[in-house]
Amino acid sequence: MIKAVYPGGFDPVTNGHLDIARRAASIFDELVIAIYDTPSKSLLFNTQERVALFSEAVSGTGNVHVTPYKGLTVDYARKIGARVIVRGMRRITDFESEFEMALMNKTLAPDLEEVYFITALEYQYVSATLLKEVAGLGGPISQFVPPHVEKALIQRLQPAGVVP
Repeated sequence: MIKAVYPGGFDPVTNGHLDIARRAASIFDELVIAIYDTPSKSLLFNTQERVALFSEAVSGTGNVHVTPYKGLTVDYARKIGARVIVRGMRRITDFESEFEMALMNKTLAPDLEEVYFITALEYQYVSATLLKEVAGLGGPISQFVPPHVEKALIQRLQPAGVVP
């Protein structure tokens, strides 16, 4: 049995993240979506909210579960018995930072493998940052996120009763 971990901030989960999670879940026996609890960037949703949003999004997938984590991803992967770290790449500029991270991870944990999924074409331009900006300005986001995430974004970013 091969367990994989798909780590990230997921602030919030997008359809691009879900695409990668579903594809990884179809390959690995178990997939753990690991929500990073202490990222260095400011967040719109706290850790518990991000776990809840992603959990609801994958609720129909039996071999996937969502959990928060802290510390080094390689340490967390070993702690839960994962043999693979799943990562996604949206554009060519992601390659350089992912390459550096993969080399560091391989140095720290040579027993772990990393598998990269190229984001589906329809999601390659979608980033959580851009999505939050569009949602905050009242733009349509339903094609980029699950309905419950759209609702959460609108509630968080748009003042009650005010629609731009």
